[in-house]
Amino acid sequence: MPSAVHHHHRTRGEHGHTHGLIDPTIKRSRAGIRAVLLSLLVLAGCAAAQVAIFAFSGSVALLADLIHNFGDAATALPVGAAFALRSVRAERWAGLAVVFAIFVSACVAGYEAVDRLIDPREVKYLGALAGAGLVGYLGNWLAAQIRTRAGERLDSPALIADGHHARADAYVSLAVIASAAALALGVDILDPLIGLGITAVILRITWQSWKTVRG
Repeated sequence: MPSAVHHHHRTRGEHGHTHGLIDPTIKRSRAGIRAVLLSLLVLAGCAAAQVAIFAFSGSVALLADLIHNFGDAATALPVGAAFALRSVRAERWAGLAVVFAIFVSACVAGYEAVDRLIDPREVKYLGALAGAGLVGYLGNWLAAQIRTRAGERLDSPALIADGHHARADAYVSLAVIASAAALALGVDILDPLIGLGITAVILRITWQSWKTVRG
């Protein structure tokens, strides 16, 4: 009787992985984490410089900017975790967390502006205040560029939204410089009005980031 014939069909790559190549998801994860850590390093240096200036200036405006910068740095945690997990769902939730953080930043900026309208306060060391605002602006703008470009390259809504957040905080820092200039000229009312204008800008960025994450 004829013997059973066993056909073994083995093709190259049949076992489900390739040799000599890195899984694209791993490469994407590493690139995302690298972008998050680099921007976090920039923001940490920026915040350290501002803390040093705040220690002797006691500026409430600078304190508000510090709150924004620390909030921006904190958004790196959920985004970095999402890339480490290599999960699209986690990345989307991280994007929503970033949008929420941007909205909270807008609320803080708006509260500070209204509070200054109701209860004006004297601010000293205007030169140091302007310098701290410049440091905050440059640091946040650089972090925004790092996150946004990496997000577009990796097609990551979370990183793009985080870049919008850093850009929003850069505008807040720029407002600190404008406030210092207005106070030096004796036009104290411009300080809270500039804050309200920046709040409107941050709210607009919140809406743009929300549409990015949803899309």
